[in-house]
Amino acid sequence: MSRSKGRFAAMAATVFVGAIAAVAWMSPAQAQTLDRIRSSSALKLGYDPDAKPFSFGADQSKPEGYAVALCNVIAESVKKQLNLPQLNVEWVSLAGDARTHAVKDGTVDLLCGAEPVTLSRRQEVSFSIPIFPSGTGALLSSSSPLALREVLQYGQPSSRPVWRGSPARTILEHKTFSSIAGSTSERWLSDRIKTFQLAATATPVSNVQQGIERVLDGSSAVLFGDMPLLMDAAARSSDSGNLIVLQRHFTYEPLGLELARGDEDFRLAVDRALSQIYASQDFRAFFTTWFGPPDDATVTFFRQTALPE
Repeated sequence: MSRSKGRFAAMAATVFVGAIAAVAWMSPAQAQTLDRIRSSSALKLGYDPDAKPFSFGADQSKPEGYAVALCNVIAESVKKQLNLPQLNVEWVSLAGDARTHAVKDGTVDLLCGAEPVTLSRRQEVSFSIPIFPSGTGALLSSSSPLALREVLQYGQPSSRPVWRGSPARTILEHKTFSSIAGSTSERWLSDRIKTFQLAATATPVSNVQQGIERVLDGSSAVLFGDMPLLMDAAARSSDSGNLIVLQRHFTYEPLGLELARGDEDFRLAVDRALSQIYASQDFRAFFTTWFGPPDDATVTFFRQTALPE
């Protein structure tokens, strides 16, 4: 064997061994979701029981919500694609930190919640096409100072510049702002306070309800969080008349369904099901069930998100 052929053979062997090692380290959830569903006739779906209107319900056998309803459509689509006579859907309740590793460790095949699509999160999991055009919003007490609401809503009070210099220090400083711990809203709030060098306090809360309680008792001036979650919680609150959710997105954060990285066949199945329902004539009524009639911007978002065949 010539020296060049020997080097080629060695390289080929190295590549082959590396490929075998990569396959050995790849989890079943990453590579064979549809195969496992086909062989077991079972699909494991995760949901957050405290993320109304996206997902909620203490009864794991029958959770509710917009993301849950979408995942039920996906389950039916997968059943049809795999030509299964029956598909057993197992719902797994994943509150708090339990969601973080549920997809990666194979606890669930698909996480049906309100998860922002971020680059850092995509290092751990993959995402479906977006299911909602979300972003950071702000919730305040109806008794909050008008100047504070103007600053947050319009960027300035009474047509005067803010954030730097007077009257920014008067309006924004020495206040406590809250956000949901571990959320993108928490990171955004911390960054804003640092960027504008405000003498303000950021106090995280574990959930939206705790944040609302702080706003109502005056412990926090504002609660920052996902806009649809704030709107739903405020509407359901017994103190809804004392709460205001500003009609402004401070960030744009589309939400998606989480699934394992590297499993393009399953991701294709999920995206196909979502695209079909977005393009259907029934989607407007489907959406209205959870959020009320969609405005023109929302309709355009879903039309542009749906992928063609």
